[in-house]
Amino acid sequence: MKNYFFTSESVTEGHPDKLCDYISDNILDECLKQDENSRVAVETFASKNKITIAGQITTKAQINVEEITRNVIKEIGYDNEQTDIDYRTCKIDINITKQSPDIAMGVDIGGAGDQGIMFGYASDETENYMPFAINLAHKLAERLTQVRKNNEIPYLRPDGKTQVTVEYENDRPKRVETVLISNQHLESANIEQMKQDIIEKVVKTVIPKQYMDENTKIYVNPTGRFVIGGPLGDTGLTGRKIIVDTYGGYSRNGGGAFSGKDASKVDRSASYMLRHIAKNIVANGLAQKCEIQISYAIGMEEPLSLYIDTFGTSKIPEQEIINLVKHKFDLSPNGIIKYLQLKQPIYSKTTNYGHFGKEEMPWEKIVEL
Repeated sequence: MKNYFFTSESVTEGHPDKLCDYISDNILDECLKQDENSRVAVETFASKNKITIAGQITTKAQINVEEITRNVIKEIGYDNEQTDIDYRTCKIDINITKQSPDIAMGVDIGGAGDQGIMFGYASDETENYMPFAINLAHKLAERLTQVRKNNEIPYLRPDGKTQVTVEYENDRPKRVETVLISNQHLESANIEQMKQDIIEKVVKTVIPKQYMDENTKIYVNPTGRFVIGGPLGDTGLTGRKIIVDTYGGYSRNGGGAFSGKDASKVDRSASYMLRHIAKNIVANGLAQKCEIQISYAIGMEEPLSLYIDTFGTSKIPEQEIINLVKHKFDLSPNGIIKYLQLKQPIYSKTTNYGHFGKEEMPWEKIVEL
């Protein structure tokens, strides 16, 4: 018997940190469209009507970083520097150099682009093998964007956050205890109408009825007002939402961010591979939940360590699972890139609403072990 409450959060595509992630990933994709061997490590910083982009890019691609950036801000829906940021008037500073030859020396021969530890996780508590709370939080955040862009709730602005608390009974999701939503809105919006609209058109369309009861609490914009948002309300930075990007805190995290990095950076590629392996361990019935850790040294091909924990749910000894993984999968950086086809310009699709649990992504494919 293990009963507890667990909470995860997500954010909309207009959150300042996600704005920065999306700019960085769009720059990466534009490089890969023209040169699949591009090396990219780009950071974006957003502040009052200003975007700063810095990092290292080594590529044959000819890209217009400023144009990419303005198009991303426009796509998200930011067009007012008085309340958030304006894609037409914001200042854009660019400081991009080439990849350090010291790093390139190791990567060119197939080694890892950096040292580090990465984790992957999967559980059978949802259809897409993601933890229940983060799965719902992502769906709520995505729904907030949908109702804004299709004018179901036309007075919403791009910035927003969601949070879901789930009650577990016997280590399985039993009910939703709390739903918290904060979303930017026009100053002219009626606050009470907004709360009603979000509950009816967002919360009740996302949270399954069987998980809500008379004790479920729903909070919408607890401060009562959220007009100033985006980079004007809070600065944004690439890589600051790693818990949102992964498993909502339900699994451990290696600490390395994803967005703006090409696949030679194992922070990103190895995390995708470990999600693939963990998901397939669960999907193939070897365990009900699985967490995997791997570690790398810069410039070295083979991982330094591999660790698997099935939390007592495995059907076979964990050492047998480790042996199966080592036999089935090439965990070198080049092996991962080739297996998951990570030189494709797919990364802007990963930026928002979690990098995992999206069935169209190659690391989500179920294979036979």
